[in-house]
Amino acid sequence: MTNTEIIDRIRQLKKEKNAVILAHYYTRPEVQDIADYLGDSLGLSQEAGKTDARIIVFCGVHFMAETAAIISPDKKILIPASGAGCSLAESITGYELREWKKANPDGIIVSYVNTTAEVKAWTDICCTSANALKVVQSIPPDHKILFVPDKNLGAWIRKVTGREMELWHGDCCVHERITTDMILEKSRDYPQADILIHPESHCSHDEAILNLPQAYMYSTAGMIRHASRSDKKQFIIATEIETIHKLKNDNPDKEFIPVHPKTICGQMKKVTLESVLEALEKEQYVVEVAEDIRQRAWAPIEKMLQIK
Repeated sequence: MTNTEIIDRIRQLKKEKNAVILAHYYTRPEVQDIADYLGDSLGLSQEAGKTDARIIVFCGVHFMAETAAIISPDKKILIPASGAGCSLAESITGYELREWKKANPDGIIVSYVNTTAEVKAWTDICCTSANALKVVQSIPPDHKILFVPDKNLGAWIRKVTGREMELWHGDCCVHERITTDMILEKSRDYPQADILIHPESHCSHDEAILNLPQAYMYSTAGMIRHASRSDKKQFIIATEIETIHKLKNDNPDKEFIPVHPKTICGQMKKVTLESVLEALEKEQYVVEVAEDIRQRAWAPIEKMLQIK
């Protein structure tokens, strides 16, 4: 089948089965283009909760589909690529959090939303890269904090807030590659450009980066908003490279320069048009979360959503 035939068949099945397609900014451009909703992991899960669709095809990695299942237990959540994992989410387990809690009964565990349902179930409050600063600042200063699992996001929060936290040593294999030297080299090559950096990046808490006047630390959604509102014509993008597809679509008159051509998440690329079609046809790779885990995992997400 040609891509056009696959897309036509996907659209037909969506109508027949009352399904919607959610796609992350890091998926392939052709997958982004067929999505009903395009966004980051939490934003997509929130969209899953709002829709009346019976089936959600979640084009992303496994923990994202789990989050959708936590928020929308009444819907069938499908993931097109069953083996799509995440180095960050897989760097920590619920058992390790239980052990920390035993040693620190009054401590607060803050988990980045890029974690498994099991980890969320042992978490006190979740955060996203967009609201992490507010979440940490909401915790009384007399409480010890363990921030999991992203060491770079945690180090950036610690640097900006001055709040002492114990950091887990996990990382995103894509953002861990983004170094200070890469940023500085690109800033010399494009001196007029704004530099949009994801706080998961290895360089996010480096003084040399924080002192750059044209550098901004953003979630992916924040980057997209900044580029649309800015009068600048050039932007250096320090996150997964497929984000540029959305940025170009929204701003065809602006130039977006990847900080490095290899900022690619191979796990996200496992989702293809063919796998989306197969997931819809067979209703396969259903992602489910046991009800006891789901209820416990929902509590820290709900607590996060209450912080304004």
